[in-house]
Amino acid sequence: MIRAGVLSLQGAVPEHLRALTRAMEAEGLEGESVTVRESKDLEAIDCLVIPGGESTTIGKLLHRFNMHEPIRRRAAEGMPILGTCAGCILLAKSGDGTLEKAGIELLGLMDMSVSRNSYGRQKESFEVPLEIDGLVEDFPAIFIRGPEITETWGGCIPLAKLDDTAVMVRQGNLMALTFHPELSDDVRIHRMLLSLVTRT
Repeated sequence: MIRAGVLSLQGAVPEHLRALTRAMEAEGLEGESVTVRESKDLEAIDCLVIPGGESTTIGKLLHRFNMHEPIRRRAAEGMPILGTCAGCILLAKSGDGTLEKAGIELLGLMDMSVSRNSYGRQKESFEVPLEIDGLVEDFPAIFIRGPEITETWGGCIPLAKLDDTAVMVRQGNLMALTFHPELSDDVRIHRMLLSLVTRT
């Protein structure tokens, strides 16, 4: 019985909950997708999605509810985490300075630097077929004001690139991407997250 959590402080929460439910069905797994609003909720889940949204708002709420250290501890214990868009920013060890100037603390879990809103305004959103390591067919990647992964080092390995820039990376039990898989009908990335649970 897998309990897949979605950090539910702000952002694309319902979309990820639905995607995780469909991914479990596709994998033939018994389980449920649940909201994570408090640090105690982290103890009852097997994996976590940090969704896209407003990184400043999510960062402030993580601080308000004292969730930075519990998330870091669960990550160190091996719990799989997927960060999309704003979630990708928060997982990074360094940003472009804008969040830091606003007093926002990054989770600092992945060996990467990230710059916010590098793919334009919301009206400049686009979809592109993306080749991802581990997937046989291209993934329909939807970019909406996505951040840019400007540098990776250490154990952070690019899984997909767009114009020679990493847009999806993995570091052990952690994955981050600058696009929105939850807005697609394709749940293969959510299935990749669940596969990290079933291997542990």
